[in-house]
Amino acid sequence: MQSTSGPSYKRHRYPAEIISHAIWLYYRFSLSFRDVEELLAVRGVVLSYETVRRWTLKFGQQYANELRRRRPRPGDKWHLDEVFLTINGKTAYLWRAVDQQGTVLDILVQSRRNKKAAKKFFRKLLKGCQYVPRVIITDKLASYGAAKREILPGVEHRQHKRLNNRAENSHQPTRQRERTMRRFKSAGHAQRFLSAHGPIRDHFCPRRHRLKAGAYRQERAHRFQVWNQISGAQLAA
Repeated sequence: MQSTSGPSYKRHRYPAEIISHAIWLYYRFSLSFRDVEELLAVRGVVLSYETVRRWTLKFGQQYANELRRRRPRPGDKWHLDEVFLTINGKTAYLWRAVDQQGTVLDILVQSRRNKKAAKKFFRKLLKGCQYVPRVIITDKLASYGAAKREILPGVEHRQHKRLNNRAENSHQPTRQRERTMRRFKSAGHAQRFLSAHGPIRDHFCPRRHRLKAGAYRQERAHRFQVWNQISGAQLAA
């Protein structure tokens, strides 16, 4: 039986194919809403950038959640790191966890990076992933060790700056989007955007350097097929 819990496009002027394509453009590439508006206009789809913005708010997280549910179980080695964000002149911290393959497990924007903040991030990770890792790798921030002793007491913890390059490299797409968007407007804005951006971008980045050309094209076609399924574009065709 086909699921009926997918996104609803009732009362929307444009079909699912156009809406999902606009959202794919916005999250997959470093584009502004106006860039997406112009790219669609070239194809004869006339709409405003504000329409694109509303679509991303309404459907972006729905798509990302469904992609997260469908992805294979992530690895058992978690790399955790936090990076500074400047939002309205104030410093915030983006906490991010990736597995050994670079898949983004979760993110959390917080105003602190103390023990309480680390514990909150650990709990969010465990709730979302629903399994306990074999090992976690962090930098030497003391908050990680203090929180790990309470939340994940039986998990191996490795703390070394050079071991955590995987997590540090995962911040690069965020920095790129931050520049395109001329910084995030608020902590909530950063959390909303990055929660959808991570799963969608990961879905369309199948580590091409590890695949032969034919295998890559096959994998890419499969991922577009999954995208059409979760967005409902395939059903509307």
